[in-house]
Parts: sequence; C-alpha cells; structure tokens
Amino acid sequence: MSNVYSLLNIGKIVAGAGCIEQITEIVTDYDAKNVVIITDQGVWNSGLVEKPKALLEAADINVHIINDTPPEPTVDQVNTIFEAAREFECQMIIGIGGGSSMDAAKLVALLLTNDVALRDLVKGKAQIKRRGVPTLMVPTTAGTGSEATPNAIVLVPEEELKVGIVNGKMVPDCVILDPMMTINLPKHITANTGMDALCHAIECYISKKANPLSDTFALKAITLISRSIRTAYNDGHNLAAREDMLLGAMFGGISIATSSTTAVHALSYPLGGKYHIPHGLSNAILLPGVMKFNLDVCEEKFKEIAVAMELELSGCTTREAAEKMIDNLYSMIEDLDVTCDLAAKGINEAVLDDLIEAASKVTRLLDNNPKVVTKEDMRAIYRNLL
Repeated sequence: MSNVYSLLNIGKIVAGAGCIEQITEIVTDYDAKNVVIITDQGVWNSGLVEKPKALLEAADINVHIINDTPPEPTVDQVNTIFEAAREFECQMIIGIGGGSSMDAAKLVALLLTNDVALRDLVKGKAQIKRRGVPTLMVPTTAGTGSEATPNAIVLVPEEELKVGIVNGKMVPDCVILDPMMTINLPKHITANTGMDALCHAIECYISKKANPLSDTFALKAITLISRSIRTAYNDGHNLAAREDMLLGAMFGGISIATSSTTAVHALSYPLGGKYHIPHGLSNAILLPGVMKFNLDVCEEKFKEIAVAMELELSGCTTREAAEKMIDNLYSMIEDLDVTCDLAAKGINEAVLDDLIEAASKVTRLLDNNPKVVTKEDMRAIYRNLL
C-alpha cells in the first residue's frame, strides 16, 4: 500500500433515472453558449443524443455534434475531432458514449487551451499547463469509468499499441449518470464493459498503489457490479441493475484516479492496439488468468474481494475463499457468454513473441502488479487464451 496517496475529484455528479434532464442547468452554470457534443456513430444512431441536444437548444445554447468517434481512436483521428471543435469556438465539451468518446472529449478539451501537439503528449515530450475547457461526461456504457479518471487512451498505429495519457487536469468537471441512457445497450457490450469495470476495481484493489481511498471505492464497485452484472445482461431494462452498473463503473474509475490498474491492462493493450479486440473484451478474457497468476501473493486480498462479491464462504480458509473468487470470475465470463476467437483474429503461437514484446513496454502498469510478471509468465497467460 502506498504511503502517500491522493484523490482527484469530479466537480459535480448527478445520478439517477431521468437525470439527463439536468443537462441544461449544468451547462448554464458554466455560462457556455457554444457546446460541442462528442459521440460515436452507434450512440448517435440509437437516438441517445437527441434529448440532450433538444434540451440545450431549447435554452438557446448552440450545439455542434461530432458523431464519428471511432471505437479505438488514433492520434490522427483525435486531432481531426479537435480541429472540428476548435472551428466551432466551443466553450464546453460534452462526451456522450463509451470510453472512446469520453477519452476523446477530455483530450480535445485540453488541446483547446494548451499549445501542445497530441503526438508530443503521447510521447511524453510536452507538458499540460492548463485545464481544458469545462467538460461534462454522460456515459452510455457501464465500463471504462473514463468519466472519473485523469486518463485517456489513444491508439498509436505505427507502434501497434494503445498509449495512456494521464494528467490530473483531465478529470471531468461534471458527470451525469442516467441509467436510462444504458437500457438499450446490447448484451455483449453490457458484458464486455461490465467486466472492464470489474477489472478496474479488482486491479486497483491489489495494485501496489492501492490505498485507503482506492480500497473504499474499489470494494464498493466490486459489490455493485457483482450483484448486478448478470441481471443487467439478462434484463437490460432493469433500472436498478443498470444504476448499480453505472455507479460501479464510476467507482472503478475513481479507484483508477487514486490507484492504478495492473498486468491485466498491460497485457490487453497489444490485443487492442494490433488486433483491434475491444478494450473491455480483452480485459475480460485476461482477468481470471492474471488473477490466478497473482493468487499466491494475494490470498488475503482475494478473500476480501470474495466477501465484497457476497460469495458463500462459510468454513472456507483464506486460500479457499481466494480460489472461490477466481472461480466466480470464470463463472461470470461463462454466464455472460464472454468469448473471443483469437485464432480468427490472427493470434496464434507464432505471434506470442510480438504480443509479449509489446506488453513488456507497458511498464507503467506492470510495475503496479503485486507480483513480478516475466516474459515467460506473459507467454503462459497468453497461451492459455489460445
């Protein structure tokens, strides 16, 4: 556990069914007259942007929509979004969607107020001196927790890797958590993003950067997600389950803001960067195996996670409780039909060296894992997925 720790807070959180109605009040509090909404084609086609757009326009707020954020945006694609936002002279950025839209929104907000190039930020060659224009995040998935983190992930095609930019000035100013915005989420996205949120909470809880603040939010996230992910998957219109998932995802994001993810995310980045496997899916398929790898150094913490999951542990030793937690992860993946045909993606024994080499570069996360992960360990974890 870290000796020194801190927490970066969201300025305002509005939560509950129907709370999207408060979007106008939030925007007018910032005296913003020109607003850019950044979203993706799927969210746009679903009609989820129509209501917030209409509410804002009814209040005489000019709204510009950028609706083509790709699922895994590259540096150049984020730059294109930034140029469009700059042309509109926006005073507030609203991200509506999943992690890609919200990450792009956070980066664009910063680029609007800092004379830096995104590529230099990615390479660590530039410093962010000022907060961006005000940001409001409206997640439509319960997964990334991007609405609560100082992180943004972009794809660097020439390196076939996703790179995380981390800066406290990216923590959003406001968040709207409306479960009504998630009720029509497809089942497979509910599963993949929900497991991603669980990854965040579990990884942050066992991370070398774990601390009393991250532990508090991570354990609550684990409870909320564990009790509701199967219900949300099987009955998408269950608002109580959807609200649990949104809160759990945000609490996982808050955990990231004060702790850090670990080897699961480090090993998942090459799967997304080169083979374009969705971030949540790659984390989900890696989570049980990496936790099994960590078992011998995490028995006590795994038992505490098992308690948070509300598993039946009567008469269990610490080791048995820890193993039950891992078994529950495998059961979740099976119940949620989380599968990925790696062979169909071109991933086989022959490419493991490339995956390992790429993952080994993610030292920012590997260094936080409670157990040292060697290249041979990585090989064994990847091989078990084939």
